[in-house]
Amino acid sequence: MTGGPVLAVDQGTSGTKALVLCPERGVIGSGTAPVRPRHLPGGLVEVDPRELYDSVVAAGRAALAEAGTPVVAVGLANQGETVLAWDPATGAPLTGALVWQDRRAASVCAGLGAHAERLRHLTGLPLDPYFAAPKMAWIRRHATGAGVVTTSDAWLVHRLTGAFVTDAATAGRTGLLDLDTVAWSETALDLYGLGAERLPRVVDCDTPVGTTNAFGPPLPLTGLLVDQQAALLAQSADDPAAAKCTYGTGAFLLAQTGPEPRRAASGLVSCVAWRLGGQVAHCLDGQVYTVASAVRWLTDLGVIAGAEAIDPVGGAVPDSGGVTFVPALAGLAAPWWRGDARGSLTGLGLDTTPGHLVRALCEGIAAQVVELAGAVAADRGAPLTSLRADGGLTRSALLMQTQADLLQLPVEVSSLPDATALGVGAVARLGHEPGLTLREAVPEWKPAAVYEPRVPADEAAARLARFRAEVSALVDRAAAASEPRGVTASGPGFGSA
Repeated sequence: MTGGPVLAVDQGTSGTKALVLCPERGVIGSGTAPVRPRHLPGGLVEVDPRELYDSVVAAGRAALAEAGTPVVAVGLANQGETVLAWDPATGAPLTGALVWQDRRAASVCAGLGAHAERLRHLTGLPLDPYFAAPKMAWIRRHATGAGVVTTSDAWLVHRLTGAFVTDAATAGRTGLLDLDTVAWSETALDLYGLGAERLPRVVDCDTPVGTTNAFGPPLPLTGLLVDQQAALLAQSADDPAAAKCTYGTGAFLLAQTGPEPRRAASGLVSCVAWRLGGQVAHCLDGQVYTVASAVRWLTDLGVIAGAEAIDPVGGAVPDSGGVTFVPALAGLAAPWWRGDARGSLTGLGLDTTPGHLVRALCEGIAAQVVELAGAVAADRGAPLTSLRADGGLTRSALLMQTQADLLQLPVEVSSLPDATALGVGAVARLGHEPGLTLREAVPEWKPAAVYEPRVPADEAAARLARFRAEVSALVDRAAAASEPRGVTASGPGFGSA
């Protein structure tokens, strides 16, 4: 890598992390600021937009202060599917920010059921309230018709620079971007009732979009990228065939598929990985909604003291003691797409201990990632040879070993858990120094640890079979609950007039 240090800001669900990245010395400054989403009844999750912006400024300023050296550019990563309405004249928020986990737009999706396959082919995304377009439509129908309604990155960039833009990868997370042309789809906009909206300009991820004074000195904002694609960039620039999984609030497995979109047949999302210098790369994407948030749930119940207790508590027992935990606490994402499913804990007994629950949670998380890895292999037509991992929960050796055991492949843990910041820092460097190549801009990927499978394939298969049986039962219950009253899955009920 060449050039001066850059400030890389990763605005995430539960906080913002900022790093000052030096080409020669690596990370020379870091800062964090918390974000506190509100989890409300009925699957609603929202956050004060001002808290998002304040966390960006606070984390960025802290990283610069620790580095004590000037930077040449800024890159900003964002949550992807979090949306709000705001006034483009003043920048003032007009609504709270609906976080990606929020389920209130399920009614919007239900009303578009007849167009689900058409929308999936157009945009690469299934019809699900996880994505931005249903939330945008919900805001327009139930909250306000004023201002503009966008993903959170467009608002943050406007607050920082005055520009009204979004990057191609973030636009691809809305359900409004044409997968083939990488432009807003009039058809999708009309179907969602958003045809009259003023939308941000879609730019390359390495486009200089303006100058910000938010961090002190005037700095050019030269890199924009949605968080999971930024992590993919950091972990697969040296090997486009590599797949990565980020273990954060949720878990997100992504794998590059090349310059042409590849429509997923297995329930994964097909979307833009990034567009750099006008060149588009595509990827497949699978999600587990609750990972660190499931750990936080166990913590709130008093089962464990926090994420740092996963290994000592789970390590106190040799296995899950027959307990199976499907941690679908915000529904099931890919490849099932049953946001209405609820989590389950089965196999409990009087001898069940906190250790068994922790082990079962690790297995439940890892088993869902195995399903995603199998779907990626099927859609790409080639099996994975390993899985690259990043994110805060990679610090748990128990979770990573469980992942290797169930996946029956090596799990290579990133030497830095902050792959998202590394990826958007590389994009900012490309935007500031257009002559750089991608390989020159991205730090060399080196694992800090490699977890090899320790159990035989038949044991892994048996554990996965138990998990899949519980998921099937959950999906069946969710389907039955969604049937109209008086009608069962097999036909009209008896006794109806």
